[in-house]
Amino acid sequence: MGMKPNEGSLDRGLRAVLAIIAAACAAFVTSGTTSIILWVVAAILALTAAVGFCPLYRIFGISTCKVKN
Repeated sequence: MGMKPNEGSLDRGLRAVLAIIAAACAAFVTSGTTSIILWVVAAILALTAAVGFCPLYRIFGISTCKVKN
């Protein structure tokens, strides 16, 4: 069971944008815990956008990736 892509291009793009927003918010937040949480969220979103695979999608059987015939 490899890591087959399960994110479509729109999904990946939205994740990348949200990662940038979360990182920007984390840079301006003064609370330590909130900042750490935002950095972790940004990292997860950026990583899943980069590789095109979301483990939660796999668990729930979701795929936004178009199937090639």
